[in-house]
Amino acid sequence: MAEQKGTDVTTWTTTERIELGGVYLEGDLTLAEHATGMVLFAHGSGSSRYSPRNRAVARELNRRGFATLLADLLAPEEDNRRRRFDIGLLADRLVGMIDWVGAHPATTGLPLGLFGASTGGAAALVAAAARPDDVRTVVSRGGRPDLAGPALIDVRSPTLLIVGERDEAVLELNEEARNTMRVHAELRIIPSATHLFEEPGALETVADEAGDWFAAFLTPVPGNRHPALDHVAAAPRWG
Repeated sequence: MAEQKGTDVTTWTTTERIELGGVYLEGDLTLAEHATGMVLFAHGSGSSRYSPRNRAVARELNRRGFATLLADLLAPEEDNRRRRFDIGLLADRLVGMIDWVGAHPATTGLPLGLFGASTGGAAALVAAAARPDDVRTVVSRGGRPDLAGPALIDVRSPTLLIVGERDEAVLELNEEARNTMRVHAELRIIPSATHLFEEPGALETVADEAGDWFAAFLTPVPGNRHPALDHVAAAPRWG
């Protein structure tokens, strides 16, 4: 177990072996002192739990007091092009991890959000539709919501879609998804950014946007309408 002390919060990271339907997947679980919520990451095609971009976002979330789980969605022997784009399989794995997080002694009871990148964004949306009572909110980075298929209109969790301004094809797909979804959905366009957000400051902006969104929604909900909806409605928009 690795302990890290930052300026705001102390975190502990352990590598967990998660059994899902006879397949064992590894995940890095980071617990934040006095955590206020839990964020489960879904990586994109050809990536893994070691995605440097997802890890950068996770560090910012940890700094803000969120627990995170970055897990592989495919075992090494399964990792091929066909399975990388099998959204149904990836979503099923994510649902299994949602259940695992809900049962884990250190994370049970924490409000849960999903963060998906690229094809992982589609898997996160499908998983959210399958677990509407467990998933409080979804954030997608450069995601492919079109690959969520008919599950897109079944999502009941408020959703933030983050896309680079110069990622034109994916931006169009996300605009269509925002207009299709029946739940509160926001689109944030990161100026001058491309698909991988490699431009100076782009990924930091993604992490800030995600952190603000999770901070708004991963809180107790006293009534039917989450008060964070009023917060995000008044937030500045780029799209």
